[in-house]
Amino acid sequence: MGIFNFRKNGSQDNSNHSNGNHVNGYDDDDTEVNPLNGQAQADIPENVFVEREAVNNIDLLYKFLDGNYEEKGYNDALVNPDASHLEQNIEALKFELDRIIKKVKTFYEDFLREVDYHIESRARNGMIDTVDELRMKKGIAESHLKKVLELEKDVAAKAGDSKGVMISYVKGFKNGLAAISHHTILQRKF
Repeated sequence: MGIFNFRKNGSQDNSNHSNGNHVNGYDDDDTEVNPLNGQAQADIPENVFVEREAVNNIDLLYKFLDGNYEEKGYNDALVNPDASHLEQNIEALKFELDRIIKKVKTFYEDFLREVDYHIESRARNGMIDTVDELRMKKGIAESHLKKVLELEKDVAAKAGDSKGVMISYVKGFKNGLAAISHHTILQRKF
């Protein structure tokens, strides 16, 4: 019996538990038990108490670029097989990519300003090791920002990874159109 298990096995409320046995704060079915009242404790999701910071770094950009746009194009064609719909969706993808690039670029620019402040402040206080670590972190952020700026140029020039997204979407859309024709016309017996 645990140190906080104040009730004897025979006097516990058995309405919520099969036989009411609590060993080291857990019921027979591995349900955690409150040591103060012997009742099962509810699991509270972590997000109730822990606030997660939004991811605006280069991972957000690569997550977009790694999306399955061929499947998206295929599904969009099945919903609305109009060529104007294709063009609108390509424009929407370009705008979304541009917005993500701006968000990520702003994140790194702000981060670099913040790191510069910390480098200057810690250098004035003679914190050599901390300054070296901050400079390393700054170098990583600068290389990520450089990649973001290159991608921004690629989007403007309709080249590189961004072009791959658009090609993949168009390929999927055309495959969707072909599937519609295949199922509605080509398989028809006459």
